[in-house]
Amino acid sequence: MESKRQQKVASLLQQDLAAVFQRDLPHLFPGLPPGISLVRVSPDLGVARVYLSVLTVGNNGSNAEQEALVKDNTKAIRQALAKRVGKQLRIVPELVFFMDDSAAYAAHMDKVFGDLHIPPAPAEGSSSAADDAESAPKRPKLFADDEESN
Repeated sequence: MESKRQQKVASLLQQDLAAVFQRDLPHLFPGLPPGISLVRVSPDLGVARVYLSVLTVGNNGSNAEQEALVKDNTKAIRQALAKRVGKQLRIVPELVFFMDDSAAYAAHMDKVFGDLHIPPAPAEGSSSAADDAESAPKRPKLFADDEESN
């Protein structure tokens, strides 16, 4: 479980990294810049794991291309982040980027569920309910006395 300080630093980093991607370094990311879905900070505040979600629209490139682009420019991203959070944090954490594929997984699962063919349930007021009562198995006779009492 993260401490309050870790949560505050993670929130600060998430907001400022989004600003860095959109305002300070837009030339690094042709098309749409990656979105930041989650930031987790180590207990000593020295390492931040940043989970990026990349939308591939048009000529934005594939996830692998975006991941390589982000990892190649980690130093520039950290320097731009240091300019933004320099007064609030004593040490800017080392950034480790991971691709978050939860949106792609959700789209895949939505497609799988959409392709399922589920027949509709029979209507409750139909005549098949009476047929079911007649064709239902009779109760087994457990004791010989049950037969005599009927």
